[in-house]
Amino acid sequence: MRQEGSIVAIATPPGHGGVGIVRVSGPESHAILGRLFLPASPRFAGFRPWTLHRGRVCDATGAPLDDVLAVAMPGPRTFTGEDVAEIHCHGGPAVLAAVLEAACACGAQLAGRGEFTRRAFLNGRMDLTQAEAVAEMIAAPAQGGLRLAQARLQGLLGVRVAELRARLLDLRAQVCVAVDFPEDEVDCLAPEAFVAECDGVAAGVRGLLSAQQRGRCWQEGALLVLAGHVNAGKSSLMNALLGRRRAIVTDMPGTTRDFIEEPVQLAGLPVRLVDTAGLRDTGDIVEQEGVRISRDLVAQADLVLLVVDAAAGLGHAERELLRQVRDQHAHVGKPTGRVLVVLNKTDLANGGESGAAFPCPREVEGCPCVAVSALRGQGVDELAAAARAMVLIGLGESDAGGEPESGDLAPNLRQAQALRRALDELDALMADVRAGVPYDLCSVRLDGACAVLSEITGETTPAEVLEHIFSSFCIGK
Repeated sequence: MRQEGSIVAIATPPGHGGVGIVRVSGPESHAILGRLFLPASPRFAGFRPWTLHRGRVCDATGAPLDDVLAVAMPGPRTFTGEDVAEIHCHGGPAVLAAVLEAACACGAQLAGRGEFTRRAFLNGRMDLTQAEAVAEMIAAPAQGGLRLAQARLQGLLGVRVAELRARLLDLRAQVCVAVDFPEDEVDCLAPEAFVAECDGVAAGVRGLLSAQQRGRCWQEGALLVLAGHVNAGKSSLMNALLGRRRAIVTDMPGTTRDFIEEPVQLAGLPVRLVDTAGLRDTGDIVEQEGVRISRDLVAQADLVLLVVDAAAGLGHAERELLRQVRDQHAHVGKPTGRVLVVLNKTDLANGGESGAAFPCPREVEGCPCVAVSALRGQGVDELAAAARAMVLIGLGESDAGGEPESGDLAPNLRQAQALRRALDELDALMADVRAGVPYDLCSVRLDGACAVLSEITGETTPAEVLEHIFSSFCIGK
């Protein structure tokens, strides 16, 4: 991982904007800025740290490129921990490219993906959980995900993991005493106390893993799958939930043959809404593949919206899908209440009387039920509220209307995988202690759990893992 030299990148998103920023970091950043910058004030006597100066930026030949504001920021109190310089120019692609080229001509190297944040991590400005939170802040789909990323960016998750690791290190020290001084009359580490302390750390790890499950939908978006028989109105319902026409709607059965996915927010909850092919027996090979994909998506869904023609009621295909969902979720230990039955076309079921109330049952086949007319937009808001509540309750939220708060901790997928490995080591360690395994052998698993927790914060993370993490960042951050 490159640390030598000065790197440069455009720090603002691609496209046209009022202001664009070119950022330079490294030992030569201030010298490079000095070569590029022509001050507007005749009294300019050099860059004052952390102060914007107005002037022109020029290319390597001295030709002016743009009127800019420039700032020099001395390390180590910068984002990367190095000397940093920024040029704030007009935000057009051509002018930004010209300034970037000029910086390279003056000695800077083009930055790779995530290289600024990687330097911040390597220079001790943040731990690995904070570095990952930088990218998660940028990618957060809604306010809830933003709050979870902010908590990690503040270092709260790293602190919590360090606390758990410190308890294990203290336990390790007691193991050393028990092994090195077995004859001393020192009351050290009875097996019951050993197991109790390990169990306390394991409980903390389980708490973080539980938070990861709850926070996943806020960070990635919950998966809501529209399923049901052909012509039940799934595509019309998708369009109604999106508030625009996205899926093709016709009276011809089997119009949707492949799945369509669109992001939408349900009162701030990010959702990946998927319209699937209608369930039916068919000899069409393409439609058969669409039905197979539909069933796969149903198995993965956080919530299945089973769309049913209100006039026709549940048929064999819908009952078979309910059985499939119950069996699959029971097999993996998920709650079985992951289906919301949507009785659609209630206007037609009422004989075309759109103002008449449709007698909607509270449950159908043990699943909650709502009635809508997707074509007329009736009941869609109630459906959205019910779907949101079911997703959050299914993920363990005690308050279906709540959102993550500032300070809530929710590890990402990499961190959760490491926590599971640490938990496996702790469970095996406690089993060994209860079985009377000598402490010097037990210490191997104790060391393993400590090492895995260190991977989370970046103290012992393998280089290939670091490379994978930072390569997923955008260039410029």
